[in-house]
Amino acid sequence: MSFFKKVFGEKAKPAPTLPQAIRRLKLTQDVLLKRQAALEDKIKKEIATARKNASTNKKLALQAVQKKKRFERQLQQLDGALTTLEAQLEILESANTNTLAVASMEKASKALKATQKDLDVAKVEQILDEMAAQREVAGEIADAISQPVGFEDDFDEDELERELQELEDLEDSSVDRLLPTVPQEDIKDKAVKKAAKEALAAS
Repeated sequence: MSFFKKVFGEKAKPAPTLPQAIRRLKLTQDVLLKRQAALEDKIKKEIATARKNASTNKKLALQAVQKKKRFERQLQQLDGALTTLEAQLEILESANTNTLAVASMEKASKALKATQKDLDVAKVEQILDEMAAQREVAGEIADAISQPVGFEDDFDEDELERELQELEDLEDSSVDRLLPTVPQEDIKDKAVKKAAKEALAAS
């Protein structure tokens, strides 16, 4: 350590962020879980050794039991460390979730404020009034368009009803007599004369 570090001390390292702390705890948890599995295997091995030599080699069997008890004590300590670590991990993950939620709500609040900065109640009311006026004008235009203009004949209603009654009283065979007759021969003569006139003009 240099002289200045001894006198003034080392510069304090920045505290880890919540995600960094969570990652470190999870790495430690993985290491402890692997150590736990290894101890459990050793305990099983010593149990097998003790049972195998219980009647043939008592000294070796007692040594196996002694190792088993030592491994069990380490395993118990390890279980306690894992329990404490898991509790810390839960606290950190909960704090991280809360931090993310608060940050998201803050961003949403800022976005909403930025969106509404150019709006006020009076402006919104003005827009709504203009929309209502436009709807009213559109309705008046639609009503005006829907009214038939120049397509209605002035007929007396009583006269129409009398004619309707007469039509109802007629037999089907008599209906043709009421239809106006069209002089077919006159139409043909006019068509022939028109065609001849056009041909003469073309020559």
